Amino acid sequence: MEAAMDLMRRMPPRSAETALNALLSLLPDHSLDLLSQVDLPLQVCMDKESLKEYILCEYNRDADSYRSPWSNKYDPPLEDGTVPSQGMRNLEVEANEVFSVYRDQYYEGGISSVYIWEDEDNGFIACFLIKKDGQGKRGYMQIGSWDAIHVVQMSMTLAVADGHLVNMGKMIEEMEGKLRNSLDQVYFGKTREMVCTLRPPPEVLNMRLPDS
Repeated sequence: MEAAMDLMRRMPPRSAETALNALLSLLPDHSLDLLSQVDLPLQVCMDKESLKEYILCEYNRDADSYRSPWSNKYDPPLEDGTVPSQGMRNLEVEANEVFSVYRDQYYEGGISSVYIWEDEDNGFIACFLIKKDGQGKRGYMQIGSWDAIHVVQMSMTLAVADGHLVNMGKMIEEMEGKLRNSLDQVYFGKTREMVCTLRPPPEVLNMRLPDS
Protein backbone atom coordinates (compact mmCIF):
# COMPACT_ATOMS: atom_id res chain seq x y z
CA MET A 1 0.00 0.00 0.00
CA GLU A 2 2.84 2.38 0.83
CA ALA A 3 4.49 1.68 -2.53
CA ALA A 4 1.17 2.24 -4.32
CA MET A 5 0.66 5.64 -2.68
CA ASP A 6 4.26 6.59 -3.45
CA LEU A 7 3.63 5.72 -7.11
CA MET A 8 0.43 7.78 -7.25
CA ARG A 9 2.24 10.83 -5.84
CA ARG A 10 4.61 10.68 -8.80
CA MET A 11 1.99 10.29 -11.50
CA PRO A 12 1.02 13.31 -13.62
CA PRO A 13 -2.62 14.37 -13.02
CA ARG A 14 -3.74 13.36 -16.52
CA SER A 15 -2.62 9.76 -15.83
CA ALA A 16 -3.94 9.50 -12.27
CA GLU A 17 -7.24 7.82 -13.14
CA THR A 18 -5.56 5.22 -15.38
CA ALA A 19 -2.95 4.48 -12.73
CA LEU A 20 -5.58 4.18 -9.99
CA ASN A 21 -7.65 1.72 -12.02
CA ALA A 22 -4.54 -0.38 -12.61
CA LEU A 23 -3.72 -0.41 -8.90
CA LEU A 24 -7.30 -1.34 -8.01
CA SER A 25 -7.04 -4.39 -10.27
CA LEU A 26 -3.66 -5.33 -8.78
CA LEU A 27 -4.59 -4.65 -5.15
CA PRO A 28 -8.30 -5.45 -4.75
CA ASP A 29 -7.90 -5.92 -0.98
CA HIS A 30 -6.81 -2.27 -0.67
CA SER A 31 -9.58 -0.79 -2.83
CA LEU A 32 -11.21 1.20 -0.02
CA ASP A 33 -7.90 2.65 1.14
CA LEU A 34 -6.90 3.65 -2.38
CA LEU A 35 -10.25 5.23 -3.21
CA SER A 36 -10.30 7.21 0.04
CA GLN A 37 -6.69 8.44 -0.11
CA VAL A 38 -6.10 9.12 -3.81
CA ASP A 39 -7.31 12.46 -5.15
CA LEU A 40 -8.31 12.33 -8.81
CA PRO A 41 -8.72 15.36 -11.10
CA LEU A 42 -12.18 16.87 -10.81
CA GLN A 43 -14.73 15.63 -13.32
CA VAL A 44 -17.23 17.81 -15.17
CA CYS A 45 -20.80 17.16 -16.35
CA MET A 46 -23.27 19.16 -18.44
CA ASP A 47 -26.61 20.27 -17.00
CA LYS A 48 -29.06 19.23 -19.71
CA GLU A 49 -31.63 21.78 -18.59
CA SER A 50 -29.50 24.92 -18.32
CA LEU A 51 -26.76 23.73 -20.70
CA LYS A 52 -24.13 24.79 -18.16
CA GLU A 53 -21.24 22.66 -16.95
CA TYR A 54 -20.78 21.79 -13.29
CA ILE A 55 -18.17 19.96 -11.24
CA LEU A 56 -18.69 16.52 -9.72
CA CYS A 57 -17.53 15.80 -6.18
CA GLU A 58 -18.53 13.96 -3.04
CA TYR A 59 -20.45 17.00 -1.80
CA ASN A 60 -23.06 16.93 -4.59
CA ARG A 61 -23.27 13.15 -4.83
CA ASP A 62 -26.13 10.94 -3.67
CA ALA A 63 -25.75 7.24 -4.45
CA ASP A 64 -24.48 7.21 -8.06
CA SER A 65 -26.07 10.53 -9.06
CA TYR A 66 -24.77 14.09 -8.91
CA ARG A 67 -26.80 17.23 -8.26
CA SER A 68 -26.40 20.23 -10.54
CA PRO A 69 -26.06 23.61 -8.80
CA TRP A 70 -27.87 25.23 -11.73
CA SER A 71 -31.08 23.19 -11.93
CA ASN A 72 -30.93 21.52 -8.47
CA LYS A 73 -31.65 18.18 -10.19
CA TYR A 74 -29.74 14.91 -10.09
CA ASP A 75 -28.19 13.13 -13.06
CA PRO A 76 -29.04 10.30 -13.47
CA PRO A 77 -32.47 11.29 -12.09
CA LEU A 78 -32.96 10.50 -8.40
CA GLU A 79 -36.44 10.91 -6.94
CA ASP A 80 -35.44 11.03 -3.26
CA GLY A 81 -32.09 12.76 -3.67
CA THR A 82 -30.98 15.13 -0.91
CA VAL A 83 -31.47 18.82 -1.74
CA PRO A 84 -30.87 21.94 0.37
CA SER A 85 -33.71 23.85 2.00
CA GLN A 86 -35.17 26.81 0.12
CA GLY A 87 -33.12 29.28 2.13
CA MET A 88 -29.89 27.41 1.48
CA ARG A 89 -30.85 26.95 -2.15
CA ASN A 90 -31.30 30.70 -2.62
CA LEU A 91 -27.87 31.29 -1.09
CA GLU A 92 -26.42 28.55 -3.30
CA VAL A 93 -27.80 30.15 -6.48
CA GLU A 94 -26.36 33.53 -5.53
CA ALA A 95 -23.02 31.98 -4.59
CA ASN A 96 -22.70 30.25 -7.97
CA GLU A 97 -23.35 33.50 -9.81
CA VAL A 98 -20.84 35.47 -7.71
CA PHE A 99 -18.18 32.76 -7.74
CA SER A 100 -18.47 32.44 -11.51
CA VAL A 101 -17.44 36.10 -11.81
CA TYR A 102 -14.57 35.57 -9.35
CA ARG A 103 -13.34 32.54 -11.31
CA ASP A 104 -13.45 34.36 -14.63
CA GLN A 105 -11.50 37.34 -13.26
CA TYR A 106 -8.83 35.33 -11.45
CA TYR A 107 -8.52 32.30 -13.75
CA GLU A 108 -9.61 33.74 -17.10
CA GLY A 109 -12.18 31.03 -17.68
CA GLY A 110 -12.64 27.52 -16.38
CA ILE A 111 -15.57 25.98 -14.50
CA SER A 112 -16.79 26.62 -10.96
CA SER A 113 -19.49 25.14 -8.75
CA VAL A 114 -20.77 25.94 -5.27
CA TYR A 115 -22.77 23.54 -3.09
CA ILE A 116 -24.37 24.56 0.21
CA TRP A 117 -26.22 22.44 2.73
CA GLU A 118 -27.32 22.53 6.38
CA ASP A 119 -25.30 20.96 9.17
CA GLU A 120 -26.50 19.45 12.44
CA ASP A 121 -25.89 22.62 14.49
CA ASN A 122 -28.40 24.86 12.68
CA GLY A 123 -25.57 26.26 10.56
CA PHE A 124 -24.48 25.48 7.03
CA ILE A 125 -21.49 24.19 5.10
CA ALA A 126 -20.38 25.43 1.69
CA CYS A 127 -18.12 23.80 -0.86
CA PHE A 128 -16.48 25.96 -3.56
CA LEU A 129 -14.84 24.21 -6.51
CA ILE A 130 -12.77 25.49 -9.44
CA LYS A 131 -11.42 23.59 -12.43
CA LYS A 132 -9.26 25.21 -15.08
CA ASP A 133 -7.58 23.28 -17.92
CA GLY A 134 -5.80 24.31 -21.07
CA GLN A 135 -4.09 27.54 -22.06
CA GLY A 136 -4.51 30.95 -20.45
CA LYS A 137 -5.96 33.80 -22.45
CA ARG A 138 -2.73 35.78 -22.11
CA GLY A 139 -0.70 32.97 -23.63
CA TYR A 140 1.78 32.66 -20.76
CA MET A 141 0.88 29.02 -20.09
CA GLN A 142 1.00 26.47 -22.88
CA ILE A 143 -0.93 23.76 -21.07
CA GLY A 144 -1.79 23.06 -17.47
CA SER A 145 -4.57 22.49 -14.96
CA TRP A 146 -5.75 23.81 -11.60
CA ASP A 147 -8.24 21.94 -9.41
CA ALA A 148 -9.30 23.61 -6.17
CA ILE A 149 -11.77 22.47 -3.50
CA HIS A 150 -12.59 24.80 -0.61
CA VAL A 151 -14.90 23.51 2.12
CA VAL A 152 -16.00 26.30 4.49
CA GLN A 153 -16.68 24.34 7.70
CA MET A 154 -15.73 26.41 10.72
CA SER A 155 -17.31 28.39 13.56
CA MET A 156 -16.49 32.11 13.54
CA THR A 157 -18.06 35.31 14.73
CA LEU A 158 -18.17 37.68 11.78
CA ALA A 159 -20.25 40.68 10.79
CA VAL A 160 -23.00 39.73 8.35
CA ALA A 161 -23.89 43.25 7.25
CA ASP A 162 -22.61 42.47 3.76
CA GLY A 163 -23.86 38.87 3.75
CA HIS A 164 -22.31 35.43 4.23
CA LEU A 165 -20.88 35.34 0.71
CA VAL A 166 -18.58 38.27 1.40
CA ASN A 167 -17.11 36.57 4.47
CA MET A 168 -16.67 33.24 2.71
CA GLY A 169 -15.21 34.96 -0.34
CA LYS A 170 -12.53 36.68 1.75
CA MET A 171 -11.49 33.37 3.32
CA ILE A 172 -11.33 31.63 -0.06
CA GLU A 173 -9.43 34.48 -1.70
CA GLU A 174 -6.88 34.45 1.12
CA MET A 175 -6.39 30.69 0.84
CA GLU A 176 -6.10 30.81 -2.96
CA GLY A 177 -3.45 33.50 -2.62
CA LYS A 178 -1.46 31.38 -0.17
CA LEU A 179 -1.63 28.38 -2.50
CA ARG A 180 -0.44 30.37 -5.51
CA ASN A 181 2.40 31.95 -3.51
CA SER A 182 3.43 28.52 -2.26
CA LEU A 183 3.54 27.16 -5.79
CA ASP A 184 5.56 30.13 -6.99
CA GLN A 185 8.08 30.06 -4.16
CA VAL A 186 8.51 26.32 -3.69
CA TYR A 187 7.85 24.60 -7.01
CA PHE A 188 8.61 27.27 -9.61
CA GLY A 189 11.44 28.71 -7.54
CA LYS A 190 13.06 25.29 -7.16
CA THR A 191 12.61 24.61 -10.88
CA ARG A 192 14.35 27.88 -11.80
CA GLU A 193 17.17 27.05 -9.41
CA MET A 194 17.67 23.60 -10.95
CA VAL A 195 17.48 24.91 -14.53
CA CYS A 196 20.03 27.66 -13.86
CA THR A 197 22.31 25.15 -12.13
CA LEU A 198 22.19 22.55 -14.91
CA ARG A 199 22.15 25.10 -17.72
CA PRO A 200 23.75 28.44 -16.83
CA PRO A 201 22.26 31.60 -18.36
CA PRO A 202 23.70 32.73 -21.75
CA GLU A 203 25.60 35.66 -20.18
CA VAL A 204 27.55 33.18 -18.04
CA LEU A 205 28.34 30.91 -20.98
CA ASN A 206 29.56 33.86 -23.05
CA MET A 207 32.01 35.01 -20.40
CA ARG A 208 35.64 34.40 -21.26
CA LEU A 209 38.44 33.88 -18.85
CA PRO A 210 41.20 36.52 -19.08
CA ASP A 211 44.34 35.50 -20.95
CA SER A 212 47.10 34.26 -18.72
